[in-house]
Amino acid sequence: MRNKLRMINILSILIVVFLVSCNLPTQQAGEGLSLTAAAQTIEALTSATPTFTPIGGGLPTITPSATLPAFTNTPVATATSNCNVAQFITDITIPDGTIMTPGQAFTKKWRLKNIGSCAWNGFSLTFDSGDSMGGPASKPIGAVSPNQEVDLELNLTAPVSLGNYRGYWRILTNSSVLVPVVNGYQGKSFYVDIKVQNPATATNTSAPAFAVTNVSFSVSGSCPNFSYTYSITTNGAGTVTSHRVFSDGGTDTLPKTFTFASAGTQSVTESVYFGVPSSSAWTDIYIDSPNHQQFGRATFTCP
Repeated sequence: MRNKLRMINILSILIVVFLVSCNLPTQQAGEGLSLTAAAQTIEALTSATPTFTPIGGGLPTITPSATLPAFTNTPVATATSNCNVAQFITDITIPDGTIMTPGQAFTKKWRLKNIGSCAWNGFSLTFDSGDSMGGPASKPIGAVSPNQEVDLELNLTAPVSLGNYRGYWRILTNSSVLVPVVNGYQGKSFYVDIKVQNPATATNTSAPAFAVTNVSFSVSGSCPNFSYTYSITTNGAGTVTSHRVFSDGGTDTLPKTFTFASAGTQSVTESVYFGVPSSSAWTDIYIDSPNHQQFGRATFTCP
């Protein structure tokens, strides 16, 4: 009887174990569950709409650039011709504001330079505006090559009425075209400026304003050793300061001083070394005081 019961119990335990093992998931089923869960996760990630939090108040607004100009077939501007161009260098005589008596005759001289690419042939000095002071309507100018300087002078007469007077002059080509003047008045002209005063009341009439009236030069020697003498003439007593100006653009660093006890002339001799074959150089004298005016020149030429 005991053996029979024991067998029944063993049998019951085996049945329970079998049933339980049938209900447990297999390894393949577990793997299927894992793959399904992964697929669902990927689907969730790809189907979700991402959200972004803007930094610094949101994305900047992009403004379209201005409309580009339309291209045209307008030709490029060409350079202005530099055939006929002059440059004002200095007043040689009659500084601006020179005092004259009524009807006084005088000679006005300017120095100009042809800085254009064409020679001047048949050109003339012509009156432009202001007071002509008895000057001609025009006066011929000799031939002037490019890069050459020329002194233009007129015999003039001060007006008989008291006052300040100014006359403007220009250069006219042989084809009646006015030449622009670099450093000239308004880039086109140069002028003579005087003050007419009564002899009885005019200041500095009997004793005119102290000024250098002339600077002359003489050159001696030969290439490469030259010497030159320049002579400064004044119209009265006073002190003159001057410095040299050279063709290569250099100047004296310290001015020279000349003291005049009365009207007269003082001379200075200088030495210069210049040895550049087939060329020339020059020096001018610039009067710092009282004229503020350039005079010239001593020229040195090597064969």
